[in-house]
Amino acid sequence: MTEREIRASFVNCSKGEAGRLRLPAAFADVPWAELDFLGWRDPGAPDRGYLVVPRADRPVGVALRASQNINRSFTKTTLCSLCLTGHPGSDVSLLAARRAGAAGRQGDSVGAYMCADLACPLYLRGRKQSRLVVRYREGLPLAERVARMRGNLDAFLEKVLDGAR
Repeated sequence: MTEREIRASFVNCSKGEAGRLRLPAAFADVPWAELDFLGWRDPGAPDRGYLVVPRADRPVGVALRASQNINRSFTKTTLCSLCLTGHPGSDVSLLAARRAGAAGRQGDSVGAYMCADLACPLYLRGRKQSRLVVRYREGLPLAERVARMRGNLDAFLEKVLDGAR
């Protein structure tokens, strides 16, 4: 995807906001073949994150905000609700997205606990490792884990898009 396509994909922020958002630092080196979606956190605004998901008709981009008031334990394991990767509690964040359309303009939002770095596809493929001392191995084949993640992601996106319907 091009920078222009990514900026045009955002459904829950203004065109101006989408035009000002910072793309990932290594955007030119994004491993597109290994990604089911592009997710990143804004290094200049640590409470902001972004997801861009290729869909059948067009890519869908969602701006996210990290919750500020959650103290997560370093000693407990927390699961990402998208990819189900186990992380120390500090590596999973509650990320909220304004709903698209009128509902979002009125302040309605949806949230989910996600990998704090939004690198779910890389965790599933073993290209990135959780910082857990004891890692859990899942018996499902990669294709099924990816399909499950996509289903979880699609369910989250449907909640965001429901505000525009």
